[in-house]
Amino acid sequence: MKGKVILMGAGPGDIGLLTLKGMEAIKQADVVIYDRLVGEEILKLIPKQAEIIDAGKRSSNHKIPQCEINKILLEKALEGKNVLRLKGGDPFLFGRGGEELELLKKHNVDFEVIPGITSALAVPAYAGIPVTHRDFASSVHIVTGHRKNNEPADINFKSCVLWGGTLVFLMGISNIEYIMSGLISNGMRKNTPCAVVENGTTPKQRKIIASISEISDLCEKEGIKSPAVIVVGEVCSLSGDFDWFNNRPLKGKRIVVTRPEDRKGNISERFRNLGAEVIEYPCIKTISLIDEELFEDISKKIKVYDVIVFTSPAGVKLVFDEFFKRKIDGRFFFGKKIAVIGSATGNELKRYGLFYDFMPKIYSGKNLGKTLVLQGKKIKVLLLRAREGSDDIINELKKGDIEFNDTAVYYTEYVNGRGFELENRIINGEVDYVTFTSVSTVKAFVSSVCGGYDKFKGVCIGEKTNMEAVKYGIRTIVSENAVIEDIVSAVVSEVGRHE
Repeated sequence: MKGKVILMGAGPGDIGLLTLKGMEAIKQADVVIYDRLVGEEILKLIPKQAEIIDAGKRSSNHKIPQCEINKILLEKALEGKNVLRLKGGDPFLFGRGGEELELLKKHNVDFEVIPGITSALAVPAYAGIPVTHRDFASSVHIVTGHRKNNEPADINFKSCVLWGGTLVFLMGISNIEYIMSGLISNGMRKNTPCAVVENGTTPKQRKIIASISEISDLCEKEGIKSPAVIVVGEVCSLSGDFDWFNNRPLKGKRIVVTRPEDRKGNISERFRNLGAEVIEYPCIKTISLIDEELFEDISKKIKVYDVIVFTSPAGVKLVFDEFFKRKIDGRFFFGKKIAVIGSATGNELKRYGLFYDFMPKIYSGKNLGKTLVLQGKKIKVLLLRAREGSDDIINELKKGDIEFNDTAVYYTEYVNGRGFELENRIINGEVDYVTFTSVSTVKAFVSSVCGGYDKFKGVCIGEKTNMEAVKYGIRTIVSENAVIEDIVSAVVSEVGRHE
C-alpha cells in the first residue's frame, strides 16, 4: 500500500509560529525530510522512532540536489510510510514545493499541503515593520533575490519602483548591492528607508536600518549573513516605534536550562517569551522505583498513616500514575491529609483531582517539617519522595517526636556524558546564566561540564541548591521562593540591574 506525503511549512523559526495542524503532522510522521531553515525547537518535536533525513546538507556539506529530494519523497511513500517534507516558511513561496509534488502526482501518490507562516510577513513584524500601512503603503510585493545556481535574480526593477508599495526580498542578502543599485538606477529615491533582518523571529535576530544607498555597505560592515529578509519602503521608518521584539527584557541573553527532559518546557517557554536564547541541557532524569511489590507496600502504608507528604511534582506524578494505571482514583485517599513542599507540587496534585491540606509559606523541607510538627504528636507521616531526599524534613519530624516513614519512590540519574560543546560555549563567554532547580541538577551539571564556572551566573531555586553551586565556585543568584516563576523573575531583575 502506498503511503502519503505531507508538504509542510514550519514557519520562519520561532516554534510559537508553528501551526497546530503542522504540529499534529510532525507527531504522526514515519519519515521527516527537513531543510536547514527549520527551527531547532521544531526539529525536537519529531518522534524518536521517525527516520530523519537532513535535506539541507550532507556530511560533505553539499545540499542534496532537488531531483534527489524528489526521488526520496517518492521512494519513502512507495514503501507505505507517512512522509513529512518539512520546509522553512511556506512551502509554496519560493520553497520549490510545486516541483516536489510533480513526481508524486505522476506516480499517483497521495499528498497534502500544510501552509506555513512566511518569513516575508513574520520577520518584518518581529522587527516592528508593518508591511502595509494606510499612510505609507497600500500594497506589498514579495520578490526572490536569487535564482538557480545562486545567480542574481532577473528582477524587473522598473516595475518594483512603479508599484510604489513595500518590497520584501527573500534570499537576497548575497545580492543586496545588485538589488539596491537596480532600484536606484530605475528611479527610486536614494534615501528610501530599508531594513535588513537576520535570523528573524529567533533569539539571534539582528536588524539594520539605513537608506537603500547605504544599506549594502552597512550589511558588509556588520557581517550580515543568510538567512536575512530585506524590506524596502517607507514602512521601515516605523521600526523604531513598533519594535516589540528587541525591547523584551532578556533579549540577547543565553540561558541554559538543566531541568529534566519531561519538566523543562514551562521554564524554557517563559525565558523564550522574554527574549532569551534557551539552551536546553537536561542533566537528570527521574527513574521510578515503584514495582508491584513497592506499590502494594505504599498502598498498605497509606491506609495506616494520617498525612501523606510529597516533596516534588515528580513524586506526585509517579505515585498517582501508578494508582491510575490500576484504575484506582482519589477516593483511595479518603480521610487522609496531604502535605506538599510548594506550589509546583501542589499544582501537580491538582492535576489528579486532589488538593493539599498543608504547604509551608516558605518552600523548603525544613519548613514543611515544622508545619507538620504544628499538627501535633499524634499524627503519623508517610513521606513519598526521592531516594536522595535531604534530611531537613526528617530532622524536624524527629525533633517534634513525630512518627514517620520515609519511602523512596524514585531516584535521579545523570543523563549527560561530557558536554564538550556546551563547555566550549561557556568558556567562550556565550552563556550568561545556568538555571539549577535542585541539588541534583548542580551535581549532574558539574559532572558533565568541567570548566568555565566563572563565566556565567547560576540561578538557584533555593538555599540548598545555592550552597551546592557555590561549592564549585559558581557565582549565584537565588530565587526569592522555590518556584519557577521566581527563577525567571530573578534573572529579569538581575539583567535589569546591569542594563
